[in-house]
Amino acid sequence: ADRIAAHFSRLAPFVQGILVPGSTGEGWEMSDTEVRELLEISLPAAQAAGMRVLIGLLKTETTQMLTALDALVDLIKHPAVVGITLCPPQGAHLTQQQLADGLRHVLERQLPTALYQLPQVTQNELTPETVARLAQDFSNFIMFKDTSGEDRVAMSDVDLGGVFLVRGSERGGYAKWHRSAGGRYDGFLLSTANCFAPELAKILALLASGRKPEAQHLSDRVEGIVTAAFDLVKSFPTGNPFTNANKLLDHILTFGDEATSAPPPMLISGVRLPAVMVRQMQQIYRSAQS
Repeated sequence: ADRIAAHFSRLAPFVQGILVPGSTGEGWEMSDTEVRELLEISLPAAQAAGMRVLIGLLKTETTQMLTALDALVDLIKHPAVVGITLCPPQGAHLTQQQLADGLRHVLERQLPTALYQLPQVTQNELTPETVARLAQDFSNFIMFKDTSGEDRVAMSDVDLGGVFLVRGSERGGYAKWHRSAGGRYDGFLLSTANCFAPELAKILALLASGRKPEAQHLSDRVEGIVTAAFDLVKSFPTGNPFTNANKLLDHILTFGDEATSAPPPMLISGVRLPAVMVRQMQQIYRSAQS
């Protein structure tokens, strides 16, 4: 709990909203009991830090989403909570109609809702037309995040009725995607903001002031570190690359020069990331600072 509170305090000057549990973290592997425990720690900490929370209903079937929603009704009423987040039901075989119908069952609860395009998990992708129909039918559909890296919804000309668009992909940098740089996104929702919130906030500030070359330079540096981190962990058999890369980066930022002597980060499975990865990540981070 102390570690989470400290983390939120570090993020708060740069990040106004967080997703708990995270969609590119270990949220998919957490039990309902673990999710509740995390939220009971995180919501007061977020409120104290002045941050708002989206609660992630990270389930692969609509019935599971609704069950999780019912179990969290009391926590959704917490003053730090601004809404819920869900992904389409899982399955490459599902039609657009089936995906939309599954989401409608949750949207009909009329809670402020963010929808996530996360084909890495769901094995499918909502078309721009499907997203537009949901936006037309549900005023409580407030935000759409795309982690696909394909950006089909944002790049289309469909009318999303003011739905707030955020990019979740680390591919292709950061500086060119925001509306202030001529891009199609209103903001970012990135797992790496846990580690690079100051840099990402500075990129947006530089773009807002018209200093695009400086923003691009900083964007390239952050993307280089992130890409190297993902490459470092991609062959590790436990967990997922998003989680593992972020845990390594967070470990380096937390312990600094003492990172290699502190116990390596532990995954929710109980497995620790190898100490050699910590040393390699420290070298990557130091090289990028020089």
